[in-house]
Parts: sequence; C-alpha cells; structure tokens
Amino acid sequence: MRTSFFAFVLLAGLGACQSSPSEQPATAAAATAAASDTAAYPAAPGFDQAGSDPRALRLADKVMRAMGGYRAWQEARIFGWDFLDGSYQLWDKQTGDFRWQKDSLVALYNLGTKQGKVYSGGQDVSATPDGQKLLADMYPIWVNNSWWLLMPFKLKDSGVTLTYHGAGKLMDGTPAEVLHMTFKNVGVTPENKYEVLINPKTNLVEEWAYFPKATDAQPAFRRRWAGYQRYGALLLATDRTDGKDGRGLAHVSLSQQVPAGLMRNPKPVAKL
Repeated sequence: MRTSFFAFVLLAGLGACQSSPSEQPATAAAATAAASDTAAYPAAPGFDQAGSDPRALRLADKVMRAMGGYRAWQEARIFGWDFLDGSYQLWDKQTGDFRWQKDSLVALYNLGTKQGKVYSGGQDVSATPDGQKLLADMYPIWVNNSWWLLMPFKLKDSGVTLTYHGAGKLMDGTPAEVLHMTFKNVGVTPENKYEVLINPKTNLVEEWAYFPKATDAQPAFRRRWAGYQRYGALLLATDRTDGKDGRGLAHVSLSQQVPAGLMRNPKPVAKL
C-alpha cells in the first residue's frame, strides 16, 4: 500500500497478520504476571488450545523464558525501532500509544481507541485525504511492523493455532525444531502461515518462513531471526536477512520510562 504524498510502505505479505495490541494497559495482565517471578506463559483468551499440541506449547514456553520471561514481557513499556521501509516507530505497550514517523511525517495513534492525528512538518493534516488514509492504515502498520520485531513473544496470542512439525534445519544447516503458526479469524491477514524454527541449544527462534496461504507448499520467504541482544529485561533480535540482502531492524530500544511529551510531539524526534 502506498500514498502519493506520504510514500510509506506496508510490506505486503511480510508478516501483517497478528492480533490485538496485547495488549492491555498494565492493570490485570501485569498484575497476573507479577504474581511470581517464574510466572508461566499463559495462552491469551481465544488461543486455539484444542488445535495446538502439547509439544508445541512446551517449546513456546521455553522461547518465552529464554527471551526474558512472561513477566518481563507483560511489564515492558516502550519499544522503539526502525522498520525496513525507513520509518521509525515507538509503541507504548502499556497505553497502546503508537508513534510513527518518516521524513517530516508523523502519525500519533492509539491502538485501543483507533483514533489519532497526522502531521506534516509539524502541521496537522489529519483531515486531508492522505491524512485520513494514513490514519486508516495505522493499525495494519503497527500489526506488520511490530510483528517483525516481536513475533516470538506472540506464539500463544488470540486466534493462533500452534503445532509441532518435527526436526528441521536452519539455512546454515544448524539443527532446529519446527513450529507452525496458523490463525483463526484474527488479525489483518488470517490466511497466512508461519514456520518458526527454534534452536534447541538456545531455545531461541533463529529463523522464520512466511506462507501467504496456509495451504502453500513453499514459503514466499525464509529469513533469519538473529542478532540477539539484551534490551532491558528482554532479548530481541535485529537480523532479518535471507543471507543475501542484509535486511534488519535498527535503532531498537526498550525503556520503562517514557520521556515527557514524546508520544504527543507532532514533529520528528531523535531516535531512542
């Protein structure tokens, strides 16, 4: 999708398929997670428990623990990252505020209310056709762009069916265990399927493959999920290359503090 004025890119078919904004403000979900430092990884309401299998669920639990744990995920506050189209975004996980910028363009949006404003050069252009178009696209943009950063934390999201598909290998030949994620009536593109490859030595997702249709025999792409570093209490990976193109996410950050005025600033801001 494009707009002639804004020239942003939502990379069609590259992961725009997940569910809700998590997704809830800090309240009940965080309180439940805080009950124990070793809190389990409970499935979200609407997760397809019956269609998923126990081995896949155990692997999802291992991934969550390896990446910092469910409690740390629930309590995480503001994520920042550059996406592949040159945009920079900030997501306040506890409030649902989502801030997107590219060049002189800024969109301020709330995932819960589905309301927001669009600014060009600091001027409000929300009422223009292009401004309205961008506001209508903000939720799909968040779905797609956050999925490319945070997919391993969403293995038990609402609408997900998670199944185990045996032993496999990463592109470099490293042994892996293979999960399939499919979706039921959820997200922007519920017909997608993902193959998620987990290194049994690290319990980390180290590769993924995207299938536009769950019935497709071959993926549209296969890419690394690598370059892990610690951001606060969580591990996040930035390398998304297929081994040739060098794609990756940049300016990744995670903070528990939100600078005053940051999420309401109508002008482009320095990257965290």
